[in-house]
Amino acid sequence: MKKKIALITGVSGQDGAYLANFLLKKKYKVIGTDRRNSRDNGWRLKFLNIEDKIIQEDLDICEITHILRIFEKYNIDEVYNLAAQSFVQSSFFHPITTAQVTALGALNILEVIRNKKKKIKFYQASSSEMFGNSVTKNANFLDEKSIFNPQSPYAISKVFAHQITKNYRNAYGMFATNGILFNHESPLRGEEFITRKITKGFSRIMNGHNKPISIGNIYAKRDWGFAGDYVEAMWKMMQQKKPDDYVIATGKSYSIKQFINFCVEILNIKAYWTGKGLNEKLVDYKSKKCLIRIDKKFFRPSEVNYLKGNFNKARKLLKWKPKTNLKELVRIMIKEDMKSNNAG
Repeated sequence: MKKKIALITGVSGQDGAYLANFLLKKKYKVIGTDRRNSRDNGWRLKFLNIEDKIIQEDLDICEITHILRIFEKYNIDEVYNLAAQSFVQSSFFHPITTAQVTALGALNILEVIRNKKKKIKFYQASSSEMFGNSVTKNANFLDEKSIFNPQSPYAISKVFAHQITKNYRNAYGMFATNGILFNHESPLRGEEFITRKITKGFSRIMNGHNKPISIGNIYAKRDWGFAGDYVEAMWKMMQQKKPDDYVIATGKSYSIKQFINFCVEILNIKAYWTGKGLNEKLVDYKSKKCLIRIDKKFFRPSEVNYLKGNFNKARKLLKWKPKTNLKELVRIMIKEDMKSNNAG
């Protein structure tokens, strides 16, 4: 039986690496792409021991000729578009780049697929950030019918990519599906993201580092899952008879402060919170050393205060549900960060 060929854009990112590993286990031939000047050292692929098991290509999705070259070189069956400028905070400083990559990059790929005679399936990585502050008193969860109210250039760009994917599906009969993924973390998360910043910071503190972890709004609430669970949902969407859009989430929401408290509990640190507002901090009981401090420079210009997803549609149609709860996820992340710190 001929192997399916999957193209993953942004393969060196967290989701790209986990998805590549998942598809390899499904006996796919995996073409993994990144923009050369944004590629890291491939540490995630090395972590999963798959860097030599996929075919890696340079691809700038802002350049349609680059996309055409890849499609002419390989007989692709499925495209998973995970490439994006994906750090929300950075999108406020680099809105044009964010829009070019995150919004127009998706359109470029769709255009190339539309002009191919072969039926190629397309997956667009949508984001819960698109909902912004859409939660109301009457509905404290978000699903596929909830209204988008994006609060950042990143989220606005994701809305464009999401809607243009739906448009191409409806207008041209393409198999184009959106996965609206709520926050998903792992040991492969970049250190610029709050969850990894916290677990990495605590692992350093446990190894004698004296500098406190500086963060912004600790009362923002998110629906956090494990990235390794979520890539399975991506694949399941692409195996359906008809393309559709799905929310992927855990159905539970926790504040960043609660995430920190899980870290403290798992590491058996005796600490207490004190102060209010910008003066609030987490202090070690014994040494009186500050572990967490609030810094206003890490607050977003416009904040999304609460996100919680309803994944009932995915549960019913995809037969998917999350396997890892938040406390287990925090434990996994801390274990790997402690291991890497101990190894230097």
